[in-house]
Amino acid sequence: MEKRATFSNLWLAAAFIAPQMLLIFTFFYWPTGEALYWAVSLEAPFGGSNEWVGWLNFQTVFSDPKYWDSVRVSLLFALSSTALSLGIAVLLALFVDRRLAGHQVYKFTFFLPYALAAPAVGLAFRFIFSPDAGFVSAVNRIWPGLWNPAFNGNDAFIMIVLAQAWMMVGYNFIFFLAALQSIPRTVSEAGAMDGAGVLRRMWDIQLPLITPTLFFLIVINITDSFVNSFGIVDITTGGGPARATEVMVYKIYFDGFRGKDYSLAAAQSIVLMLLIIALTFIQFRFIERRVHYS
Repeated sequence: MEKRATFSNLWLAAAFIAPQMLLIFTFFYWPTGEALYWAVSLEAPFGGSNEWVGWLNFQTVFSDPKYWDSVRVSLLFALSSTALSLGIAVLLALFVDRRLAGHQVYKFTFFLPYALAAPAVGLAFRFIFSPDAGFVSAVNRIWPGLWNPAFNGNDAFIMIVLAQAWMMVGYNFIFFLAALQSIPRTVSEAGAMDGAGVLRRMWDIQLPLITPTLFFLIVINITDSFVNSFGIVDITTGGGPARATEVMVYKIYFDGFRGKDYSLAAAQSIVLMLLIIALTFIQFRFIERRVHYS
């Protein structure tokens, strides 16, 4: 029977745990408690006493059709950017794992986008996809009006999806490559000896063996798409045109800091947190069943 690892000195164990607990309390529990308090009270725009209103702020949020539009945009944005980013990253990792010429350079180059701040990525994509100044302007000269994210909501949405996916590719690539290189070479060599081609070995051997990493990255990417998309949306589209790219986190900022309705923004932040928790639970409840850990 295995014995659990224990500390003979409780003060030493507490000393190791205390810094982490302090960080969690300072940056998660305390802000969450403040947001919950503001969500059930009416916070004056320029300070003052709070007035208890109960569930009124949540009722206002759920009765606003613009809010449900932001939920729809956020879900579509998260699913689209996650699928695109993971698809590109796993392909890059599969090719680098085959140790093609220059694979060491590829490792460094593919990871670079993740080192950039989201506003910097948004600024770059805003210029590249500008209809009159960037790379796409050459396409617009051939087909006038084909691309204009300033007026076309679909174009703007595609632009922020591409920006988010491009930024996360490097992060996903590193994990996929590490997972692929942990697979014993004898497994792939056995498949090759049985007559399986390169693509067949990728599909039937390598991809099933990295499903734990794939599941982990799905959870991380979807969560990141909800909470870290503000910088890209703010710089590239500002939530427009006509709220076509107004994700939930941007609406919280717009209502709270521009509209000065802190209580309504707090209620939205609580809903966003619960939505992320619910999505994570669904992923662990249903998607993890398809994951093989051995």
